[in-house]
Amino acid sequence: MILTLAIIAVTCIVSWIAFKDGKLMQRLLLWPPAIEKKHEYWRLLSYGLVHADFQHLLFNMVTLFFFGRAMEGSGLYSAHLGSLGLLWFYLGGLLVSILPTYIQNRRNANYHSLGASGAVSAVLFASILLYPWSMIFVVFFPVPAILYAVAFVAYSIWMDHRGGSYINHSAHMWGAAYGIVFTVLMEPRVIPFFLQQLRNPHFGM
Repeated sequence: MILTLAIIAVTCIVSWIAFKDGKLMQRLLLWPPAIEKKHEYWRLLSYGLVHADFQHLLFNMVTLFFFGRAMEGSGLYSAHLGSLGLLWFYLGGLLVSILPTYIQNRRNANYHSLGASGAVSAVLFASILLYPWSMIFVVFFPVPAILYAVAFVAYSIWMDHRGGSYINHSAHMWGAAYGIVFTVLMEPRVIPFFLQQLRNPHFGM
């Protein structure tokens, strides 16, 4: 669980500092003109270190805590990508999930985006391929991971249509797609394993 906890710790520390330091927040969030004109390409990843508010941060980090631990413990990414496999997968989720909306808004000076939601969504949906019946506690109530994922997607779609915030909810969809596609391409055997798990419901890892 070392990588999962390290990602959570770094994200929480940077987000907390940025809550109080507006200049740091503006320096790290995704703002297309800074990338297009100033070549600040780090923003394609650093936006995942800052969040709109504490609730946004908590939602992402709690989800990552449950499902990041599961994926790190499975050894799937370390077997294919080395000891830092989960980290590379997570960073890939940040990049891939933001690219579609960045390309769409690359000349829009009014567009901003922040939050680790895309990468967290990638981890969540990759985990569901292995553990669809694992449990996550939502407001102290246990919910199967696969049902949580459906609710997560529905909420993201609703919020994306609603608009009005820095949070890029469409990144949730792209992150989910990346998590599934990348994992299947890396290890195709997860598909029959997932289908077998669905046919045999059992709650827990």
